[in-house]
Amino acid sequence: MSTQSRCVQIKKKHIHKNLATGRWFQMSLVEQLGNVGSEVRRAVNWTIKGNAEQSNRALERAFDLLDLTIGDSRWIGSKLKELCRVREVLADTFYGDRAYGATPQSMEKYFFHYAIEARNGI
Repeated sequence: MSTQSRCVQIKKKHIHKNLATGRWFQMSLVEQLGNVGSEVRRAVNWTIKGNAEQSNRALERAFDLLDLTIGDSRWIGSKLKELCRVREVLADTFYGDRAYGATPQSMEKYFFHYAIEARNGI
């Protein structure tokens, strides 16, 4: 399991129950991160509109998808380490003191590239 026990073994109960039962684990890493990015984009948009409740719901879904990705046994070594770091930075950006210097917009941009690649079938 390793890499700090898969980022200190995230939660067990998932919002995306259908994906957690297998479909998620058939997607490529690019597709997985593109889907996480869709939720991050929704969170940013709701934040801009001043709707903290909807923004938090989108972030919960983003973290759920990211946790599923981290739990995917195909991603090991440096990929897993990067996924855990992305989760840490995302949490810091929206809920912390932004110690990493990331903004909601920069996180959206980070994930946007994966969505484009997934759409283009790369």
